[in-house]
Amino acid sequence: MLVVKSLHIIFVVSWFAGLFYLPRIFVNHAMVEDAATRERLALMEHKLYRFMTPIGILAVGLGLWLWFGYGFGGGWLHAKTALVVFLIGYHLYCGKLVRDFAAGRNTRSHVWFRVFNEVPVLVLAAVVFLAVLKPF
Repeated sequence: MLVVKSLHIIFVVSWFAGLFYLPRIFVNHAMVEDAATRERLALMEHKLYRFMTPIGILAVGLGLWLWFGYGFGGGWLHAKTALVVFLIGYHLYCGKLVRDFAAGRNTRSHVWFRVFNEVPVLVLAAVVFLAVLKPF
């Protein structure tokens, strides 16, 4: 089970790298004016999203394996699971934003994306505190 836990941590870290970086590309994309740079950023967004999606699936899948392997005990685990479900929604919404940028349909400002960029940081902090402290 320690191998599963190790792989889970590796994939979670990798998934979060994408969740941190993709919205940062959105910030730059929302500010850019020239078409060549917009196309380059749209390509980067697409490739990153396509790469981070299977990593996120592996992170969640291994987390479920751990959950079933160790049991369902503790309210902290349910709170953590709710945050993971929120992150899955965030990830899927990022996919919608990737498609919107690629189609030239973005209506959000770079300031909105700067705030949006901080969401996974806050969720990560909450998840780590829940997993380490197990407060309830």
